[in-house]
Amino acid sequence: MLAKEVKTGAVVVHEGNPVMIQDISVQSPSARGAATLYKFRARNVVTRNKVDITMKGTDVLQEADFSRRDVQYLYSDPENIYLMDKEDFQQYELSLEDVEEQMPYITEGLEGMRALIYNDACVGLDVPASVELVITQCDPGVKGNSATSRSKPATLETGLVIQVPEHIKEGERVKVDTRTGHFLSRA
Repeated sequence: MLAKEVKTGAVVVHEGNPVMIQDISVQSPSARGAATLYKFRARNVVTRNKVDITMKGTDVLQEADFSRRDVQYLYSDPENIYLMDKEDFQQYELSLEDVEEQMPYITEGLEGMRALIYNDACVGLDVPASVELVITQCDPGVKGNSATSRSKPATLETGLVIQVPEHIKEGERVKVDTRTGHFLSRA
């Protein structure tokens, strides 16, 4: 695939290793005839190291031989998280360190989680773009402050703290963007 066609979340081969693209920035040429540069921030899916890649839009990247399997959260202990494949019921284990960024969004029964399988081993986890979580602790809104759109901190069922509009109350379900950690809407 051409570098200009690569999207966030794609898994490609770079220097013989599979890497997942996490961020893309485009640098337009400043001179005539210069090529547009694509800068990719990626993570090696096996070693978890960050990798920076800079390419021209016409350079070719090879897609990694990778599969994504629908999984269900089983449980976690102090060191690992355990997942089960929804099709063949195979269990996968990932260290909590590897899924540190996704853990605040994972709850029992979360639909849409996908395990990243490379050489029959689970090397990563994809969570949906947005999840619904319950607010467990939130200060009440102050009456009369509705003229301005102020926000307040709210603690969710997973322990994640986000900013929500002042009219949101404790016990409500809210949608949260898993890429940014921001409040999206009531659920």
